[in-house]
This record gives sequence, structure tokens and C-alpha cells, in this order.
Amino acid sequence: MDTGWKRWLLSPTALVGALLAIKLGIAQLAIFRDFSAPHLAIELLSVVAILMIVELAVRRSAARRFFWLLFADFLITVVCFAAIMYHKYYGVIVTYRALAQVGQVMHVRASVINLTDPFYLLLFADILLAAVLYPANRRFREHMLSYAPVNRHTAMSVLGVALLACYASIISNLHIINEAKKAQKMGLINYEVYEVLARLMPEDDKPIRVTPEEIRRLKGIEPIPAEERLYFGAGEGRNVIVIQLESIQRFLVDLKIDGREVMPNLSRLAKEHFYFPNIYQQIGQGNTSDSEYLVNTSLYIPPDGAASQKYGNRELPGLPRLLKDRGYVTMTFHTNDIVFWHRNLLYPALGFDRAYDVQFFGETDLVAFGASDEVLYEKTLPELLEREREGHPVYAMVISMSSHHPYFLPEKKAFLDLPERYRGTLVGRYLAAAHYADYALGQFLEGLKENGLWERSLVVVYGDHFGLPINSLDREDFEVLRELTGREYDQAQMFNIPLVIAMPGVTEGKVFPQVGGHVDVMPTICNLLGIGLDDVVHFGQDLINHDRNLLPIRYYLPSGSFINDELIFIPGEGFDDGTHIPLVHVSNPLRNRSQLRDQFDRALKLLDYGDEYVKSLPERGESSKQSSWGGMRD
Repeated sequence: MDTGWKRWLLSPTALVGALLAIKLGIAQLAIFRDFSAPHLAIELLSVVAILMIVELAVRRSAARRFFWLLFADFLITVVCFAAIMYHKYYGVIVTYRALAQVGQVMHVRASVINLTDPFYLLLFADILLAAVLYPANRRFREHMLSYAPVNRHTAMSVLGVALLACYASIISNLHIINEAKKAQKMGLINYEVYEVLARLMPEDDKPIRVTPEEIRRLKGIEPIPAEERLYFGAGEGRNVIVIQLESIQRFLVDLKIDGREVMPNLSRLAKEHFYFPNIYQQIGQGNTSDSEYLVNTSLYIPPDGAASQKYGNRELPGLPRLLKDRGYVTMTFHTNDIVFWHRNLLYPALGFDRAYDVQFFGETDLVAFGASDEVLYEKTLPELLEREREGHPVYAMVISMSSHHPYFLPEKKAFLDLPERYRGTLVGRYLAAAHYADYALGQFLEGLKENGLWERSLVVVYGDHFGLPINSLDREDFEVLRELTGREYDQAQMFNIPLVIAMPGVTEGKVFPQVGGHVDVMPTICNLLGIGLDDVVHFGQDLINHDRNLLPIRYYLPSGSFINDELIFIPGEGFDDGTHIPLVHVSNPLRNRSQLRDQFDRALKLLDYGDEYVKSLPERGESSKQSSWGGMRD
């Protein structure tokens, strides 16, 4: 019998099981930064269950059994590899729902390749080796085919025990709110199975009545009469030009390297006008397109997937529709293909009149994934002037892109002279790309001034999201960031983006220290334009007239995370074992647990309300849902 067991340990089933144990252990270390024997044992139980299913399903043909085992090895390896790579950028656990965004990967393949650590490609080495040896080496092939299947009764017994253990692992950890903790306790494979099964369960259709009053109650703010609001209507009738800067973080403002400013134009704008240094991203899987959605609607992102994909079939209320009702012509400018991140659905859902993409900007002077920011601004300016000459105020959303990860800037546009120690690092490339984006921004601002548009406009400039994902940085990058910022780089710095509002003749050099997020941009613009939102469902607040905030965070941090005026709260299995990170401008945050608990509960409820509200919005007509915008569309 010992001889039989020893022989079985060399069988394809046992070898695949042992190799998968190693791979799951590597994934555990890479994702959770921890190695736990009990957690690995749970992972092995799910592997054993899969292998026993193969043993029971394919019994007559050793060759077919070998190929099915190899296929199972491949699938689980793909899950491990995808989970590691996804976590390196997004900081969350990948699920099958991320497959819905696979089509977007080709647009950003340079970023994907740059994030791919060659070491983890070794996870596929055994599969590649087996694929080569099986047809080429007779002894290997004969050895792999010389094993009879595991005894049926034994296989069924082992399968039953393994499935029962996996079920117990899933059920006993359902209470955990933090997806990373849940995946670690359940086991990565079990967690993926759970995600599929959970989606098949019927949803609770109990409707929630969402009102502006209830949202204000949950956020802890009171409405302010129009006559008491600071700057209410100060920019009424002005053009609105919103400039979204790709991957620009707040630490770049006023940053100098060897006496030279990295972003002199943005820094000057922040000094001379309204500057909000404590703004934090709230994007999800859609990244830049999510930022566009958040800023234009003041609604939260969906629980999974990009807002453009999930909500592109709705009539979304927000800034474009509010301004169209007041006689504005609404336009959005982006040099990439409009189908990228389903903007061909998002823009008509938001109610934009015109959308300009690669068909308008062309493919000359390429940087990152489209025409350079110089081309973007050069071709956008005449369109703004033309529309204004037609007698309508203009709302323009201008999306920059040249400072997109992985920051491989053409040599002719690398204007920033970096110290030798920064060259070749991700941070160094990032600084160079940000400097170029600022250079192009400066040209656009000068163009606005030269043509008189500047004096007639309300200009908003902000960063769409982080540029340096914390899970993708190496030791050298962290050292450079510590040198640049004077503190350890953490999520508080990573999430922190700048916001500047310039309204010539009205705004002056003033810093607003209150905490805010993407959802607060629209209400702040509306206050300046004299548009009241007291009876409009929205989840942001006017940053000029409110100095307290509560920002639920849904992505790049686990569910249940939120930002208040002092810290980022991150739950553990629940609230009680949660941790916190002080915000950039706070050294010693207060830790009143009862107050934090109340905010934790309210943040979760706000997200639920946001989801229910969007579900209640009317769907767009079939003809408009099927329309595909491209180039300039009237």
C-alpha cells in the first residue's frame, strides 16, 4: 500500500496539486503580504475538490485526464496571476466581473505590460514545460499516461470532504466586509466561486426612497439659504471650462526639484485663485471615465464595473443637463477613441450636445494613447470660441491624457531636467510627464487669455486620480517620494488630488482647507453659477460653504472605507478591527470610536442610497442607447 501511495504522489494529479499549492502560496504572499498555513490549507482544499472532479469525470482515457488536469492547472494559474497583477494596480481582489473590462486592456496595453512583473510569469512555467515535453518526450508522455484514476469511492469521499470544508469556509466568513480579508479567510478560489454564486442570488428589491433631505442628514450638513451662501451666483452666465488632468496628484503643486517647479502653471493658478488642496479621488474601475461621471453627476460610482458601462443606459442628471436648461451648449473633448471606457454611452447619458474624439483631433503628435495635450488644447480653443460666437455660453469638459501611466514621454517633450538619481524610475517618468502636461496647460490658459475667453469664463482644473499606485512602487520609488514629500508615501497621498477654481475678477489667492471629493465639484460649480440644488438629489456638497465632509470610498480600498475630515478609515473583518491613515494635512487625527462607527454606518448607507437612486432613473430610449458616438456629433 505504501508503494501505491508513493507511486500516486508522482501521478499527474498529485504533481498538479503540489504545483498549485506553491502558486497559491505565492499569490497569498503577493496579495496579502502574509503567509498562513491555515489559509493555504483552505486554498488546497479547493484545489483538491477541482482535481477530484477531474478524476471522477474523466476515467476512461489517461490522455484526456492529463489534458483536463493541465487545463485546470492553467485556469487556476490564470486566476492567481490576474489576482496578483490586478492587486498591484487597483489594490483590490479581482473577480469575474473584471472580465467585462478586458476589451479596454488593448487601449492601455503599455500600462499593463509595464505593471506586469516578469517574475510572476514563472507561474506558467510548468504548463509551458508540460506542453513542450508531452509531444516531444516519449518517456514523459508514457509516465503521465501510466496512472489509473483514483478509486471512485476514494475520489468521491475526498471530494465530499473537500466541498464541505470549502462550503464551511465560505459560510463562516460571509460577515467580513473587507474583500481582501474575505478572500484571505475564504481562500482565493473559494472567494471567486462565492462571487459567482452571490451574483446568481436574487437581489433585495425593497425600494429605498432617496431624498435630498435624507442625503443631507446622512452627510451631517444643513441647507444654507441662497442669500447666505458665499459667492452664490458670482459667475452667473459665464462659460464653464472644466479641465481634467490625467494622473495629477496634489503633491506636485509647488513641488520644486533643484529649484525648478514641476508644475509651474498649475502652481501659479493655485496661488492666484481658489485652491482646494485636500480633495480626494472617489473613482472606481473606470478610472478617468469614472472621474468624468462623478464630477458631472455628483453621484457615486457603481459597486462594480465602470460607471460608463453600468449606467450608460440611463438618463443621468447632472451638470450638462442643468446647464443645457439654461441655454448652454455642452461639449466634451478627449483625444482617444470615444468607445474607450464606453464614453460613447456615457456622454449621451450625461446629455452632452457634442463629443470630440480621435476623429476630430487626429493621430498626429501622439503621446500615450492619443494626440498630445498640445494638440488637444490647440484644437479645442477654436471650437470654444466658435460656439461662443454663436451666442451661447459654453460648458466644456476637456480631458488631458499625455500624463497617462506608464509615462513614456517622447524625448522631444521631456522638458524637465531631472537629477540622475530620478532617471529611469517610475517616479522620474511621472514627474517628466506631469511637467509636460503642465506646459501644455499653460499654453491653453494663455490662449484663453489672448482671445478674451478667460475673462468670460469659470475655469476648473483638477486631477482625475492618482498617478503612482502604491502597490506598484518599488523600494527606490518609495525613497524618491520620501525625499520629495518629506513623509512616507501612503494612501492619503495617493488619493490626494488638487482642485483649482479660477474666475477672473472674482477669485483671488485663497486656500480652502476643507476635505472634499470628486462628487463635490458639481455642487461647488453650481453655487458659483447661482444654481440651487436643495431639491436635487446629489451626494456632494458646495466646498465653499461647507467645511465638514464624509466621503465613502468604494474602490482601491475595501468596502466600508471612508474619508472624513481627519483620516481614511479602512475596515478589517468589520468596523471593530479597522485601521486608519491620517490625511496629508493632519498629523494626529482624533480617534473617537463611537463617532467613527456612526460615520462608518452612514457611509455604507450613502452608497446604498446612491445605488438605489441610479436604479430608479429612467432608461434612455432604444435608439439613443444603440447610438455610437464618434468624432464630433451634434
